[in-house]
Amino acid sequence: MSSELMAALEALALEKNIDELYLLERLEQSLAKSYQSILDLEWDARVTINRETGSIYVYELVPVGEPDEETGEYSEFEERDVTPKEVSRIAAQNAKSVIMQIVRDAARQAIYTEFADRKGELVTGYACNPRTADTEFLLSKKEYASNTGRDYGKRDILAYHIRQSFKPGEIDEKTANRIGYELALKFTGGRHAFIVATHIDKLHFHNHIIFNSTTLDCMKKFKDPLRSGRIIRRISDQLCIENGLSVIENPKPSKGHYGTWLGDKKEPTAREKLELFIDKILEAKPSNFDDFIKMLEAEKCEYKRDRRSVRLPGQKGFIRLKSLSADYNEDAIRERISGKRNVESRKIIIAAPQKLSLLIDVQNSIKAQNSPGYERWAKIFSLKQAAKTLIFLQDNSLDELGKLSEAAQKAKDDFNNLQSGIHAADVRMKEISTLQKHIGAYGKTKDIYAEYKKSNYSRKFFAEHEAAINTCKAAKAHFNELKLDKLPTIKTLQTEYAALSAEKKKLYSGYNAARSFMQDILTAKQNVEMLLNYRDTENPTESQRGER
Repeated sequence: MSSELMAALEALALEKNIDELYLLERLEQSLAKSYQSILDLEWDARVTINRETGSIYVYELVPVGEPDEETGEYSEFEERDVTPKEVSRIAAQNAKSVIMQIVRDAARQAIYTEFADRKGELVTGYACNPRTADTEFLLSKKEYASNTGRDYGKRDILAYHIRQSFKPGEIDEKTANRIGYELALKFTGGRHAFIVATHIDKLHFHNHIIFNSTTLDCMKKFKDPLRSGRIIRRISDQLCIENGLSVIENPKPSKGHYGTWLGDKKEPTAREKLELFIDKILEAKPSNFDDFIKMLEAEKCEYKRDRRSVRLPGQKGFIRLKSLSADYNEDAIRERISGKRNVESRKIIIAAPQKLSLLIDVQNSIKAQNSPGYERWAKIFSLKQAAKTLIFLQDNSLDELGKLSEAAQKAKDDFNNLQSGIHAADVRMKEISTLQKHIGAYGKTKDIYAEYKKSNYSRKFFAEHEAAINTCKAAKAHFNELKLDKLPTIKTLQTEYAALSAEKKKLYSGYNAARSFMQDILTAKQNVEMLLNYRDTENPTESQRGER
């Protein structure tokens, strides 16, 4: 294992919200079992991974002394270094499956821990059981065919899907699910069964609404109305405004194709790039068309006179001038050169580069060694990522390795501070909610508890007011645990809660950008270090290994 993999593990832990130490501990435990089998050890194995360099050390736990007479187990062990020479290769072969399992287990545990006591809250259904909705939809489809005699076969639509998202930090999961339910009910008019699943695994809570294409009486099918997206948006905006939530004030309308919707943000086509070249050359005022061709070729473009076609640098095929827009064919270019036609230069905004990815260590990749096809792909992929890394460094004025390291550390610190602030606000808000609950309960039950004390703790009185007395005791115990000299007022707690909520919302607004920048700069740093064959820490000496 290498520092590259350690960086990948760190990035994985951040992305999946898994504790990095827990990830490494699980990996060490799993590798210990693997090495015990691979090395055919008589006794149990222990594996340690250097957190800085990623170096792996394997030890056999040899018992010392006599076993316990009752349990038969040894209490002391001697660690014998049995680290094999090809430890990195063996680790790489086992690490992928181990890490995938750890990620799945940790993700399931995180979800279970957070939502174990909230079953059924995030998925609701109308005129169907969410657990069996797919089967019910299929049965209604068959009943529709039986009732009407119409069977659309493979062209038949089983269900429709609506997605509804909310601004981060503005809504809780119960309200999001309720609004999604009301949206589906209004849009379908209550004539179609549906389910609403609220996802809270992202910063922005969002609903997935699936409704049956067949009506409840199984006699009609849903007919998608003209501009149904606008209808759904109008209903959703109305519900959000009623609940005090944000809406998109000036949504960008969709016109079918995704590229059309992207508008100026989409990557320009080859023809659009050629038209940009033509505009650039015409701005230099060529004297005639032949001069224009010479200037075009000076830009490393190829021109075929017989076909009147141009090939851009790095492009596979030629583009005929007559296939361009009306202002860019040969006749139009000649008119623009002579001044008979005036055309404003086009401005095309080229999309920003995609998110950075780690380079692939092709030389040490086992998969690349066994697959020439993968090796070719990995080399091309790494070249592209190296180019993106260079652009990222230039955009952020990071022209020295020292600056890059400082900026990477600052990005990590900023994100960690942001995350800590959000967590601290969450913890305090929960404390305030619990305290408010106990203060309210204490106010309702303190008089009963006072009568209980006056009765000299009568058993009969306790039996009659057991619930109230226990509630009061629980509230007093909570106050004592917090060591409160004086109970705060509900108004004071509400003011503090509102301030914390506003602060949390403010922190959330920069959370995504901070995380994205941190991931990009850490990836860029890792790529630069790989390209320079740079290592922060040299391999540990034999004496250091002995100390471990």
